[in-house]
Amino acid sequence: MSYYREIITRAVVAKGRKFTKSTDIISTDHHPSSILGCWIINHSYTAKKVGKKVEVCGSYEVNVWYSYNKNTKTAVKSQRIHYKDEIKLKYRDPEAFDDQEIIAKVVQQPNCIEACISTCGSKIEVQVEREFFVEVIGETKVCVAVNPDGCCDDDNWFNDLDDEEFEDINPDFIVECEDE
Repeated sequence: MSYYREIITRAVVAKGRKFTKSTDIISTDHHPSSILGCWIINHSYTAKKVGKKVEVCGSYEVNVWYSYNKNTKTAVKSQRIHYKDEIKLKYRDPEAFDDQEIIAKVVQQPNCIEACISTCGSKIEVQVEREFFVEVIGETKVCVAVNPDGCCDDDNWFNDLDDEEFEDINPDFIVECEDE
């Protein structure tokens, strides 16, 4: 009789991670004199498996506060940016099947690392960074050893000490032995 069993279970069968740096061009209503601030809000995304990659499609809103008319007036320009990141799967279980469940986690939310006026002087270039980590969940087989004698004896679990019981131990209990 064999002491091994094959069990079909759901598990992480593939993983991937991608860091992206991109430059977004924001068209303004006026020729900017200087950039006063830039922030990114309202990030949303979805992920789906396409072949042996995961596609993360998302969008965020870039808000740029700038001055114009020789720094005498200010304005805020908002623009929604759409992106698509393809993440290669670094690890893949060759025995996996039904691997369409995707868990996508944002490691780094889209973040403005620099905003500057373009060389033409009428647009603003915003450098953005973001990072994703994805896991693909699928069904796979695992092989486990079976103990022919059944499960181990769990009757001794109550013999463990609690933290409160450690407080009651007298540290001076151990005395030094004198040599005879």
